[in-house]
Amino acid sequence: MKRKTGIFLIIGVLVLILLTGCGTGTEETASEDSKEADKLQIGLSFDSFVIERWLRDRDMFVSTAQGLGAEVNVQVAGGVVDEQISQIEYFIQKKKDVIVIIPIDGDALYDVVKEAKSKGIYVICYDRITPNVNADLYITIDNEMVGTLMGESLIKACPDGGNIFAIYGSPTDKNVEEVEKGFKEALKDSNLDIVYSGYCDNWLAELAATHVNKGLEVTDDVVGVMCGNDDLASQAVKVLSENRLAGQVAVVAQDADLAACQRIVEGTQTMTVYKPIEQEASTAAELAVRLGNGEDISKEENGISVNETFNDGSNEIPYYKITPVAVTAENLDEVIIDGGFHTREDVYLNVK
Repeated sequence: MKRKTGIFLIIGVLVLILLTGCGTGTEETASEDSKEADKLQIGLSFDSFVIERWLRDRDMFVSTAQGLGAEVNVQVAGGVVDEQISQIEYFIQKKKDVIVIIPIDGDALYDVVKEAKSKGIYVICYDRITPNVNADLYITIDNEMVGTLMGESLIKACPDGGNIFAIYGSPTDKNVEEVEKGFKEALKDSNLDIVYSGYCDNWLAELAATHVNKGLEVTDDVVGVMCGNDDLASQAVKVLSENRLAGQVAVVAQDADLAACQRIVEGTQTMTVYKPIEQEASTAAELAVRLGNGEDISKEENGISVNETFNDGSNEIPYYKITPVAVTAENLDEVIIDGGFHTREDVYLNVK
């Protein structure tokens, strides 16, 4: 009988140890969950990763926000508007503190963004505006200046004037309007004449090739091509090459993609606009954290303050813009390589 009692005592002790151990683990898990819940929650919605630069934006934004103690959930819609709407609805359901959006079609997101605002969620329009929603911040590169730099570069590259093609980006991207405005304003007193223009839905590069071919049907007496970004320029240069015009026709674009920088040193692209996207992304992340913590972003902190406004169509909203830089063969080493955006080995890969 004593032996059985001893066995029962041993079993009881073991059960108690196991229960105590499990209790400790549960408390640790609960503690970890509590820590996660205490962190500021940011939803980051991308239209797609087709354009090279967006991966850089993502990485810099996430690392900066995490360094400031926030958690970031990144969603990418693959260029499908309905998918982006669903992803923003998911952020709303998850009660994110801040939602940062790079819209595919700003107008199409009106209802879902207004819903987010009605739930007390801060909304930041990143690089592209979502009109009429009274966002808490619009941060972007100075897009009108991007167009101005493109126009000025074509004027310099084609001093005798002549015919040019203008191949713009997506018509649903509000930035395209600003770039086009700056571009046309720069050309006003020049001898350059836009004889063909077109837009590329969803920024599809293949459409740029179609447009250049159509432009060449109008006239092959062309001195320059303006492209909405470097991805479009890649297809424009391909068509020019097929028509033995690459290197003879000035091509300007934006984003400073690696392939574009390679074309510049090879002589088939004249200029790209470098946009300090890592500055844009880190600044956006810092401002997102400050907004989420209820801070006044108009007050300077770490050299950053938001004191300008932008009319979104219905409201004057806080606006922060970053200055772009025109990059040609003359300053590419200084801006792109010395600045650490691309390496010399990569840029000059095809040049012996």
